[in-house]
Amino acid sequence: MCCSSALTESQLQDKDSEPLYLEKIKGMRFFDPHVHMTSRTTDDYQAMADAGVAAIIEPAFWLGQPRTGVDTFRDYYSSLIGWERFRASQFGIRHYCTIGLNSKEANNEGLAEEVMEILPLFIYKEGVVGVGEIGFDDQTALEEKYYRAQLELAKEANLPVQIHTPHRDKKRGTRRSMDIALEHGLDPGMVIVDHNNEETVKEVLDRGFWAAFTIYPFTKMGNERMVAVVKQYGSKNIMVNSAADWGISDPLAVPKTAALMKDQGITDSDIRLVTYQNAITAFGQSGQINEAEFAADADIDQSQRFEGSSVLRGGQQPRIDKRSAIIR
Repeated sequence: MCCSSALTESQLQDKDSEPLYLEKIKGMRFFDPHVHMTSRTTDDYQAMADAGVAAIIEPAFWLGQPRTGVDTFRDYYSSLIGWERFRASQFGIRHYCTIGLNSKEANNEGLAEEVMEILPLFIYKEGVVGVGEIGFDDQTALEEKYYRAQLELAKEANLPVQIHTPHRDKKRGTRRSMDIALEHGLDPGMVIVDHNNEETVKEVLDRGFWAAFTIYPFTKMGNERMVAVVKQYGSKNIMVNSAADWGISDPLAVPKTAALMKDQGITDSDIRLVTYQNAITAFGQSGQINEAEFAADADIDQSQRFEGSSVLRGGQQPRIDKRSAIIR
């Protein structure tokens, strides 16, 4: 079975290059609970807004190369609660984030200790809906050490936890992540286990955790496989995300998956749960998400500034016709 996250070209486009899947999901709203917008462009924000994405969560993560000092983490976390939150609002999208020390950089013990000292300065800020994404990558002793320490931070702050499960030896790493969370006394309903696949989903759901699925082109979960998972397991405690980042990824994975689900007979109510409501229910336990505020973000003035900067450049008009060959 194909594992691409996209529908076929004939399904996606008509002769005017207008995505056909938008017709299938017209009027639907989506919440992408895992997308790294720091790595994406304003075109991505506009396309997501056009496709019905009303809100997103941006987890703190690895930037592709190791950071070398604690101040780089400080600036990055500040951007997640500041500039990126503002940038999303300029396209009518509500931006939340999770803050944490990612598993790859947990292996630099000296730097990890410094990062742990500044995390409490950020996890209580407005818009922070959880501690994440944390967990395992290579499943080392240091990864476990800082995973455990951050679980304690989450407990103290009464925040949900967003777990990154490893790409290698995933089944063992996922089970270990859940075991440790329970050891620390976390309620499974406060823990979102991400990057699931067919091998892990049953145990995650059976144990009462939230099962999130990353829809990626050519790897992880494609949206055809995601449809099959929902058909088998239903919509309870399942959510879909794009995890779009600086690599090959698709920030429209959530609406495209919804369109494919609709095509394949999944009910609108189930689609709404896995692409919108479940994320609000899970991360809303932070006390930070007010769905009524989503509509408020539809009133956009792109001339607004954040610390002197706007998303516009000198003399720009706010909206460009992406189908036109003319850049005005």
